[in-house]
Amino acid sequence: MDSQITRAMFEEFEKRMDDENKRQNRRISELEKVVNQLNTLTISVEKMAINMENMLNAIERQGTLIEKQNHRLDDIEKEPKEEYKQIKMIVCTTVISAIVSAVMAGILTLI
Repeated sequence: MDSQITRAMFEEFEKRMDDENKRQNRRISELEKVVNQLNTLTISVEKMAINMENMLNAIERQGTLIEKQNHRLDDIEKEPKEEYKQIKMIVCTTVISAIVSAVMAGILTLI
């Protein structure tokens, strides 16, 4: 048996379908906005990660340069100390040589 629907029932169905379509379209539109926001956020996070990586590389380069500068400063600071040691050694050697020479001269004069 064929069951026919009335015009009023069809119009009610059509109205509900239109309302459902509008609701679904509105939800899809909102989802599209959210997806666009997520894409924007993802791109921003990616850019931030790249910037952070570049900053890390710059900091590492700075650290290397600072280490080199520290080594150079250490060498510069040690230089006067080394010179002082050399001068001290020369003076000690000269004094000991003079004493030994005087003693030897005294011994030779006694002989």
